[in-house]
Amino acid sequence: TAIDSSSDGDTVLVSAGTYVENINYNGKNISVIGENRETTIIDGNQNGSVVTFESGEDSTTLLMNFTVTNSGGFGEYDWGGGIFVGGTNTNTRPILDSLIIDDNIGGGGGTGSGGGGLCVIQNGNKPHIKNSIISNTSSESESGGLFTCNDGEIKATNCLIANNNTDGVHTGCATVGAADNTIELINCTITNNPAAIYAYGIVLVSNSII
Repeated sequence: TAIDSSSDGDTVLVSAGTYVENINYNGKNISVIGENRETTIIDGNQNGSVVTFESGEDSTTLLMNFTVTNSGGFGEYDWGGGIFVGGTNTNTRPILDSLIIDDNIGGGGGTGSGGGGLCVIQNGNKPHIKNSIISNTSSESESGGLFTCNDGEIKATNCLIANNNTDGVHTGCATVGAADNTIELINCTITNNPAAIYAYGIVLVSNSII
């Protein structure tokens, strides 16, 4: 309700608690800030992606201080993830800061599906996730704690990617080719995943522990 009532440049402050809902910024360049990432929880109730950006939200857009959990319920050809960034040629580039993205299920399987903790698809979409933990993700199809396809990009700084049931980092989709799928890792740690990095695309790594 607060997002729907907001305008570009507004800040939505959220008190600690568990909010069972799925939110979509709907093109609003706003900041949504939780009280504390340990105690301010968005629970997607396995009803698709928990948080969605798909309408050209720019780099003034912020999601901060939340636990994002319990995505799921995707159809066979759905894209998913705890956080989904998509839209064709929308140039969607939100800032994701101080999050715990935990216990999320990605896409439902089949060609053209996938997901994980943070799922980014389509050219020009490039969120920057920082100071965050991505853990305990799983998927029936191409997936990863961080996942890109169809020329999606992710920049990750100071993140821990750990204890996922899928690849820690997965760039690109076998069915559509590598193209320009890119994940950039800066000061990140990737540990205790079935595979640290699985790349059909490009992975740039600096000052990181794998």
